[in-house]
Amino acid sequence: MKFTHYPLLITHYLRLEGLILLAAALLRLWGLEWKVPHFDEGINGWFADQIRTKGFYAYDPTNYHGPLYFYVLFIFQTLFGRHLWALRLPAVISSLGSVWLSLRFDRFIGKWAARLASLALALSPAAVFYGRYSIHESSVVFSLMLFTFGLFGLWKIGDKYSLWIALAGATLLLLLKETAVIHLGCFVLAAIVLLFLEREACFMPSQQWSRRDLIKAVLISFGSLFFFYSGTLLNAEGLLHVFQTIPAWVHTGTGAGGHEKIEYQIGWFNFYWIALMIRYEWPSLIGFFYAGAILMQKKTLAPLRYLAIYALGALAAYSLIPYKTPWCIISIIWPFALLFGVAAQEALCCTKIKKLTAGLVICVLFGSLALCLRLNFWHYVDFSESYVYVQTSPEIKRVTEPLLKMAQQDPRNLQLRGQVFLESYYPLPWILGDFTAIGYYSQSHPPRKWNGDFILVEAAQARQVEQQLQEPYYQIPFQLRDAMEPCVAFFKKKKFTEMETIEKKK
Repeated sequence: MKFTHYPLLITHYLRLEGLILLAAALLRLWGLEWKVPHFDEGINGWFADQIRTKGFYAYDPTNYHGPLYFYVLFIFQTLFGRHLWALRLPAVISSLGSVWLSLRFDRFIGKWAARLASLALALSPAAVFYGRYSIHESSVVFSLMLFTFGLFGLWKIGDKYSLWIALAGATLLLLLKETAVIHLGCFVLAAIVLLFLEREACFMPSQQWSRRDLIKAVLISFGSLFFFYSGTLLNAEGLLHVFQTIPAWVHTGTGAGGHEKIEYQIGWFNFYWIALMIRYEWPSLIGFFYAGAILMQKKTLAPLRYLAIYALGALAAYSLIPYKTPWCIISIIWPFALLFGVAAQEALCCTKIKKLTAGLVICVLFGSLALCLRLNFWHYVDFSESYVYVQTSPEIKRVTEPLLKMAQQDPRNLQLRGQVFLESYYPLPWILGDFTAIGYYSQSHPPRKWNGDFILVEAAQARQVEQQLQEPYYQIPFQLRDAMEPCVAFFKKKKFTEMETIEKKK
């Protein structure tokens, strides 16, 4: 090839990668605010608000999440305001980071394999759906891919750069979620299995980093863990709670807490994750079968075999744990997406079936795109969709929009007195977080007297509340979530009549 052809070739590569990233960005950013806040989004946003109040995040092992994500949300909400875009943007950035990072795997699996893998992640219904949610999972996937990228770099090159990347990925993972233990355990077990299958495959090149580099990287890693788990040095008690993390997580993981999926249980194995892949994640499903094929091959690249062992091990681990929430699927499918790219690349190299393979790959990716568009832009609150789980109903706007509108027209309305007496009331504490006089009550601690400017109760209690009210109220029925009983909102007519008069004058 002539030297003058190289700039054109580089431009061609950049165009392809740019188009993949552009498609991923459009799918994750378009209509980001359409969906009302999810239950977990409300909790995460509320924790970020507590940092503003307390000055730090008080780590609690029963919350089952590390501290880092809450600080990130706090920073974004401080910079951009308390709205859905600011709340969800960190997850979007992490999800896009995973797509970009998959392209960088080209040095290990080949350019076309990396591109097809990144395209699979860019169009994945789950990666897009949960990449538009303010939850930890997209960041967990990015940290897992970062760790794997560094590990492969140590395996193939052995440079200092890869050492820092691997430790950065592991540190991020430990700062995000307790499920880090599952993944890191699977990485270790995969290395043991690979060593047993082919001892020479674990040979690593001469490492180009020194003991001093290792000590420096480890100290920074432990320093980061210490800094965030101690509440940025303001909550030493959080460090003691770290030692209670695993027992608390094991208790929840084995107890399931109503999140078990027994309808997919066959014997000792649960096929829930495979069922999700069959329904939504077609490229990753191909990667799953290819992972099994790799294990049966006598000769293959050791890193690919290692990735296949890890991927199948993580799938098995999540399948055995009774606790199952669908957003965990993106922590499972990303290595299968990489393996899909490798499988497609190998098949495309076979001249006899090249056209057929290209057609099948295109069909699978277009099918994934169609499922992605259908789920994320038409059926994002359709409770028949497996990914729409513990989702807040759009009917919550019947409550929140009048209140937010009143507050926008006159900031003094942020002092409206509210009484919320629901079995489960998130994401209301985050949506109405700027209101200063709302009380949230439980069955064990109900209000002494019903006299709020607005009152939210379950429909079964509405009659009892109505009998105790001393003034006339509007009654608005609404549904908070599909798994909850219908609810009723009471709005004091005097307050809302005054607001209607002000609006007419304006």
